[in-house]
Amino acid sequence: MKHKPQIPDVMEAIFDAAYLIFDLVAAILFFIYSQGNVLFILYGILTLTLCGGDAFHLVPRIIRAIYGSNDKIKRQLGIGLQVSSITMTIFYIILMYIWKFTFLELIIPAAIEAIIWISAVVRIVICMFPQNNWCTDEGNMKLSVIRNAVFAVTGIGVIILYWISGNTYGYHMTRMVAAIIISFGCYLPVTLFSKTKPKVGLLMIPKTCAYMWIIAMGLQLLF
Repeated sequence: MKHKPQIPDVMEAIFDAAYLIFDLVAAILFFIYSQGNVLFILYGILTLTLCGGDAFHLVPRIIRAIYGSNDKIKRQLGIGLQVSSITMTIFYIILMYIWKFTFLELIIPAAIEAIIWISAVVRIVICMFPQNNWCTDEGNMKLSVIRNAVFAVTGIGVIILYWISGNTYGYHMTRMVAAIIISFGCYLPVTLFSKTKPKVGLLMIPKTCAYMWIIAMGLQLLF
């Protein structure tokens, strides 16, 4: 029986494709207009990390929406979630370095830097465990809770940095605090409950918009 794409699936596929294209174009703009400025090269790397990591699970989602699901797609989605979980963690490490190069006169508290690095490395290691069962419908709830609790610590560390810098140089980078809180507020319920309650997956839309907002802040500084 031929798969007939449903309207919500088509809308999701269009949204995912638009998001990946936005990231790719933004990354190209950062690299073209950086003129050797480390801050904007970092923003370019940040955007490519986001785009590349998310593509691993969004491209299979787009294919699934149009052609329907099968075992191959399920496996690709599972691996994609693992890859994007790792790249999202790297994303926050890069965001810490972006803070450093945005506010050169501010010193990063050693404790905060240590917390971000340690929690990020611990999460990446946990994400490597085969016990996560990335490619199964059940997953591993216990490991999911642990890896996301550790991830929340990384996020809180970065939030504190952007809270500390406030409105330094008139950059209004406290908006970064709001964007990160929104992204985590939407991401954590999805990773914990989406396998049992698929409708929770809709929270990925505001989460994705929050990441686009983070990239847009960088573009605003660039131009």
